Amino acid sequence: METVVRLATSGPVKWVIFFIGVCAAWALLYLMHLPKAQLIEGFGAGVLSSLCITNITFVSLFGMWALMAGAMMAPTAIPMLTAYEDIRHTGAGSNAGYWALLSGYLVVWIGFAIIAAAAQKILFDARLLNFEGQSISPVLTASLLALAGIYQFTPMKQSCLRACQSPLMAFLGTWKPGTFAAFKMGLREGGFCLGCCWALMLLAFVGGTMNLAFMGLGMALMTLEKLPDIGRYISKPLGILLLLTASGVTYGVL
Repeated sequence: METVVRLATSGPVKWVIFFIGVCAAWALLYLMHLPKAQLIEGFGAGVLSSLCITNITFVSLFGMWALMAGAMMAPTAIPMLTAYEDIRHTGAGSNAGYWALLSGYLVVWIGFAIIAAAAQKILFDARLLNFEGQSISPVLTASLLALAGIYQFTPMKQSCLRACQSPLMAFLGTWKPGTFAAFKMGLREGGFCLGCCWALMLLAFVGGTMNLAFMGLGMALMTLEKLPDIGRYISKPLGILLLLTASGVTYGVL
């Protein structure tokens, strides 16, 4: 058992576990969005069939948003994790710190999942979203697009984005040894990530929270935006595109 644990927390195996976790989150989201009859036919009336969302409740929505945090936001943490690994190779970090860092990061997004699930329930009860979590109100759709577009140009967005693009500098400036310190750094980096991406995440209400293709596109954009060599070519053009789309929805063109 000790050998298995050692293998599972050392070297490139960590990355294998990380990507298996991300793929598992996507797989569970896929199963959650299947019709219940199809789930029962394929897997039987067991645990998997209970994943299917048949009623819009806060608990079911929170489960979905929590999985979205793992599926969409964990990949955007790759620059942070690779920066930590660079430091770890100097002897300053640890394998346990790696997982503590990732845990702190995801805790922030689990907190966001609570807020997003509550918002979805409220908007659904107000008949502004359909069962698939997609806006059926042109005003809400245009507002979310405009909000995300404007936010791309704000100082807060740019500040948080720079912190996400340069996690190594943030680590060097706040570094403290220990697993708990790594967890707190994860919370800090998760806060920067939330400050960078919250408005884009709310666009799930435009494309639909059950639209896996839209979520995959969102994950790709947010991940690329955090890469310094690529992100500077994405952030502001994306903001312009979102504002143009919001205008198109407002004037009935889209």
